[in-house]
Amino acid sequence: MLNEGDTIPAAALEDSSGKPFTLADFGGKPLVVYFYPKADTPGCTSEAQAFTALADAFAAVGVTIIGVSKDKPAKLKKFADKYGLKVLLASDEQGGVCEAFGTWVEKSMYGRSYMGIERATFLIGPDGTIIRVWPKVKVKGHAEEVLAAVQAL
Repeated sequence: MLNEGDTIPAAALEDSSGKPFTLADFGGKPLVVYFYPKADTPGCTSEAQAFTALADAFAAVGVTIIGVSKDKPAKLKKFADKYGLKVLLASDEQGGVCEAFGTWVEKSMYGRSYMGIERATFLIGPDGTIIRVWPKVKVKGHAEEVLAAVQAL
């Protein structure tokens, strides 16, 4: 997994309408990039809703929030519309960004191993350097913790 002080990789994503972009497109502004396993599942919905509830507070300090999963853009659009989400949801369908950030990991459930996205959040400075990393995120209270870190900058 990328660490504090690392520079973010140049990798392409798609927004929920299928429009391509890179994290470098936001250069000069701080970003919060959070990785989540799958749209419209309970934990991922709670996390997106928590970031949405605080979206205005993040925007007030000039921070964009981007949620990344391997879901297709159409699924992300449906997810955002269903819950009125105000965060930018990004599709990493091919998994290059998840791999580059180190969030594509081996997981296990009920004795079965499989590959999946580890829930993690990265606070990225205006210069593209990672300021803070939250690995293995627990959803409850997480968005508030990230906002407190952003406001302390």
